[in-house]
Amino acid sequence: MKKTALFLISLFAITLFMASCGGGSQPAAEQTEVKATGPYADLPADIQAMMPRGEEIYKTKCTVCHQATGLGIENVFPPLAKADYLLADKVRAVAQTLNGSKLDMVVNGKTYSQEMLPQVDTKEDAVAVINYVLNNFGNKDGFVTMAEVADLEVKPRKK
Repeated sequence: MKKTALFLISLFAITLFMASCGGGSQPAAEQTEVKATGPYADLPADIQAMMPRGEEIYKTKCTVCHQATGLGIENVFPPLAKADYLLADKVRAVAQTLNGSKLDMVVNGKTYSQEMLPQVDTKEDAVAVINYVLNNFGNKDGFVTMAEVADLEVKPRKK
């Protein structure tokens, strides 16, 4: 009786293990590709993968000036929602996020002169947050890749 119970428990455990590992339920050729869903489903997988990091950076670094809505503070900090300046040059947006900017910016017809300080330390973080902005706040404006910013200079920070 004990041997039978031990055999049945072992058989159950092996069956459970095989099922959780795929157990060969379908040959590899018959398995179907899982398609991404959600707000970023139309973006390449590598861009989708950076969205959580971009969101985290936006919430910790950008909301103070550009607000949780991406609408900015009128006459002080420009909007990022449907911002023509941002969309005109995505690589420039990455550069300004990474290195800051003292340039006047004309955004949707309004001039903003407030200096933007560097917000991140790496190109990867700058690309992640810009891609997040490009796909949120009513924006559905594509993405920028690491290859597009490969030649972008990371300026040293003044201490």
